[in-house]
Amino acid sequence: MATLDESEGLVGDCWRARGSSTTVDGSAHPDTQITLMNARSAGLIAGDRQRWPLAGDQLYVDLDLSTANLPPGTQLQIGSALLEVTAEPHRGCGKFARRFGVDAVKFVNSMVGRELNLRGINARIVRGGTVRTGDPIVKRPSECGRASA
Repeated sequence: MATLDESEGLVGDCWRARGSSTTVDGSAHPDTQITLMNARSAGLIAGDRQRWPLAGDQLYVDLDLSTANLPPGTQLQIGSALLEVTAEPHRGCGKFARRFGVDAVKFVNSMVGRELNLRGINARIVRGGTVRTGDPIVKRPSECGRASA
């Protein structure tokens, strides 16, 4: 079981303390609170499931993470938490390259790799809650473009 919190991210993770080089003040970037990686992609790149955490993502999911399926703004209900996919790209850092090799980075960042978001996606926590292995993921459409009543 993991707890997701709107202000802290994944409780016990270092997202808030680590901060970000992409924010003016170095604080944690709100659009990179949670990273999701497709479990099949993680298996292909990392091999044995014991090595998946080396990718550095918080959630490994059996879900099509492509931009066509999950455009920014799409909300995902997982357990009692609600996440929202952000537009912030998730491309793989130096640690990812050192752990899995330059070819893995080239693969996930290829044209097809980017379309499918093989490296994963970023999300922010809209409503905190708990998530457990095996929790279903319910996709909600983006609020953008919806007519208001």
